Amino acid sequence: MGGARGNALLTSLVAAMLLVLLAVEGATIPLIGQLLSVHVFVGLLLLGPVALKLASTGYRLVRYYGRNEDYVSLGPPASLMRFVVAPVLVLSTLVLFGSGVLLLVRPEQGAILGLHKASFVVWFGAMTVHVLAYALRAGRHLVTEAGRRVEGRGYRIGAAVLAVGAGLVAAVAAYPLASPWLHGLAQ
Repeated sequence: MGGARGNALLTSLVAAMLLVLLAVEGATIPLIGQLLSVHVFVGLLLLGPVALKLASTGYRLVRYYGRNEDYVSLGPPASLMRFVVAPVLVLSTLVLFGSGVLLLVRPEQGAILGLHKASFVVWFGAMTVHVLAYALRAGRHLVTEAGRRVEGRGYRIGAAVLAVGAGLVAAVAAYPLASPWLHGLAQ
């Protein structure tokens, strides 16, 4: 499967996909009234890639702290990223996407919507620091490793495609739940 290098490539590939999808999602925010349908659909689509990114980074964490030589040889993330930014980013990601899904199940303009907005502010700050810290490395992984044959390439591409496919299925299946929001019926 490519070991630590393969996992780093998977993480970088998913990060690149997320940058594009999150840019689209972010572009809906200033015009949320007119673009709410796009915001909801892309938010649901993001569930698959976000889950894969959390899984790939979580796997690296488990292998590193499990003292797997391949992962230990890559070294730890910077202390600030590992002990401050990452926990805040993971928790705020779970709250942001969880509250977004919950808003579809329970369409209300109360506490859940407030939690969704507040978690976005925290998430955006942590995500910005995370992207600034890792974007160059992720780009370098994708460019320098593209010409090399790291074992498990097909699995990584398959996992990325599957994540987007799962997100697409979630978006298509759950989109009708957004009807109260799209027709101004949310309370």
